Amino acid sequence: MGRRAGLTVDERELAHRRVSTVGLGAAPPVRFGDAAGVVAWFGAVQSQDYHPATWAVAQRLGGGLTDQDLDRAFDDGVFLRTHVLRPTWHFVTPADIRWLLELTAPRVHALNAYAYRQTGLGADLLTRTADLIADAVAGGNHLTRAQVAAMLDGHGIAAVRVRLGYILIHAELERVICSGPLHGKQHTYALLDERAPGAVSLDREAALAELTRRYFTSHGPATAKDIAWWSSLTMSDIATGLSLAGDALESIDVDGATYWFAPGPAVPPVRSPAVHLLQAYDEYIVGYTRSKHLLDIEGLVAAAPDQLALPNGVIVVDTQVAGRWKRTATADAVTVHAVLYRPFDEAELRALEMAADAHGEFLGRPARVETSRV
Repeated sequence: MGRRAGLTVDERELAHRRVSTVGLGAAPPVRFGDAAGVVAWFGAVQSQDYHPATWAVAQRLGGGLTDQDLDRAFDDGVFLRTHVLRPTWHFVTPADIRWLLELTAPRVHALNAYAYRQTGLGADLLTRTADLIADAVAGGNHLTRAQVAAMLDGHGIAAVRVRLGYILIHAELERVICSGPLHGKQHTYALLDERAPGAVSLDREAALAELTRRYFTSHGPATAKDIAWWSSLTMSDIATGLSLAGDALESIDVDGATYWFAPGPAVPPVRSPAVHLLQAYDEYIVGYTRSKHLLDIEGLVAAAPDQLALPNGVIVVDTQVAGRWKRTATADAVTVHAVLYRPFDEAELRALEMAADAHGEFLGRPARVETSRV
């Protein structure tokens, strides 16, 4: 396994390092050139809520980008969207999509097995639907979900609601289809081979090593249980990945848990107060299970009556969750409704206003903030 760092740190230092590696610190470990760079850094970015997920990508790229800029990059195939890692959508790059699916799809299929049975989707039927969908979208004929359903219905296959969802998930996991360009506000499906013609395969050991290295580089310090949750892989797989990663990773024990991370220079101090308006499924929030408590060292979330009330967004001050937020957008303005879990001082309120302004810039309209307390 990776060599152990000769360091003594506490949980606050772990959180300080982590906020930097996820690209939210004052000096992120890399300068992302475009959306593909952000997505590649993480390996995969959870994106079941498409527009909030594009906001998460834009936050790592600095100011000046709008949601329309991210939509254009998505339409151009700079980054793609598919079911991978877990039974939910993620953004991935065209270069990574194939090996990530080859590594994790068997685990996601296993997690979906009950749903396949409950919706009457046997192996033969799933193979047939995948073949039909592949033929239908070939040649750049990108289809919406409704159009796929109509096509299958024309072949005598009932494909509605949950059943249609699992038909499409299966075809994604089998590396048949992935996201196509947006059609207005609707998503489309495209042939994976056409959207990612240069996608590479990796043998299983190489893929395990790469995913393990990528996760701890972009999410660390984190634990083996964290990556097992994030990737759906077994603890045995993770142990193998850590062994294969070698000196690319270091570890340290804090309060009885082993945290892994990529070696590098000391993380500079956080520019405090730094307020981040994160989407509910930002990688800083959902990328962990065993060590998720590092986001809430003071127990503010644990004491809140609504426990963040997902899918509202999450307000982070420096490294810690300090509230939740949602937005109301009109044609000419956006209001950020911020529910604070503790009083904010004047500097924190100014930083909150700045964060709202950045979100307003992303949406192409001015922003204002309304605050309340739980």
